[in-house]
Amino acid sequence: MTGYSLLNGVRILEVAQLAPSSLGGHLADLGAEVIKIETGPLGDPVRVGGSRTIGDDDGPAFMHLRWNRGKRSVELDLRTEQGKRDFLDLAAHSDAVVEGMRGGYLDWLGLGLPELRKVNPRIVLCSVSGMGTDGPYRTLGTGGPVFDAFAGLREVNTPTDEPPTDGMAGSRTPPIAMYALGAYGAMALLAAMHKATATGKGSHVEVAGIDIAAAWMPDLVDAELNRDASTARSTWLPDGRLPDWPRLEAYRTADGEAILFGSHVEKFWHHFLRAVDREDLIDVDLTRVDDGAADRANLVWRELTRIFATRTRAEWIEVFLEHGIAGGPVNSVRDLLDDPHFRARETTYTVSHPTAGELEFLRSPVRVHGEKFAPALPPEVGADTAEVLAELVDRRG
Repeated sequence: MTGYSLLNGVRILEVAQLAPSSLGGHLADLGAEVIKIETGPLGDPVRVGGSRTIGDDDGPAFMHLRWNRGKRSVELDLRTEQGKRDFLDLAAHSDAVVEGMRGGYLDWLGLGLPELRKVNPRIVLCSVSGMGTDGPYRTLGTGGPVFDAFAGLREVNTPTDEPPTDGMAGSRTPPIAMYALGAYGAMALLAAMHKATATGKGSHVEVAGIDIAAAWMPDLVDAELNRDASTARSTWLPDGRLPDWPRLEAYRTADGEAILFGSHVEKFWHHFLRAVDREDLIDVDLTRVDDGAADRANLVWRELTRIFATRTRAEWIEVFLEHGIAGGPVNSVRDLLDDPHFRARETTYTVSHPTAGELEFLRSPVRVHGEKFAPALPPEVGADTAEVLAELVDRRG
């Protein structure tokens, strides 16, 4: 499948739809054989989900092309006795099962952990859901923005006079937990596989979108859990910012673009002031909170606004590199794809699509030095059914 080789020889059975499919996607990228169990004719709804597709509205969705690449698709109806037998036979020769539906889905089918352990004591079951497998909301249908809203991570606009213009579906702020779900699940599954290798016994691990969202901001949730023992730092201004906030801020450049100045560390700040011949600003105290702190911060912000407007974004990057200053470009998605650093790192690969021709996709964020990454396109629903079931017949003798 031309993913990486790190997990070659590992077999994963995936019963997952939508965002939980990303868990198996991460593992397939690393070289695992991921057998995706689907029910026809449409299979995983993510095949047609998301806002952008290849070709017309009926073309494959980009989320599907990312999350299901490099997998094998087997069409099984797990509600039938034959489907259950085939699934358990596959599980007997697999390392792990991903249950990426509502919590308890495999138990409801009679294919939960007890049945899996009968055929394979070393099996790892990784349950991935929105609300988890226990609690009063466990059967509640959810989606990506719901996880973040549940945990207080996402501001939700609820106007009463006019429809919202920054609705959840069209928001430029992506759901955090939805995209982190697969990475946390892959980490849990691989850790459980490590234990199974050492002990010969499998584990049941679980990842829930709401738990990921709740754990995302320890400064907020953990501090609130320990409110009586929590103290707000006295180094913050009344508006909730640090007194040196201008040194960690975005500024407009001469070409109308923007740069993020990340020099809140004294070393980088001093490097910058020397580079632009403004060492007089070193004497402006941006560390102490007193009655003049806000005025001093505003003074520095106005000066930096004028300074950054004197050069282009690309020129500032060169200054930062030459003088050891922290920061980086503020890119749009289009800017990112044209950024010389993005291109120099060979962050993409190409693959041939039967109707759209050559397509270009992002590689896995994981880099394996010395190995090429170019996984196959996702399979059609059930494309590997005959081959995989024929392998089962051979094993059954």
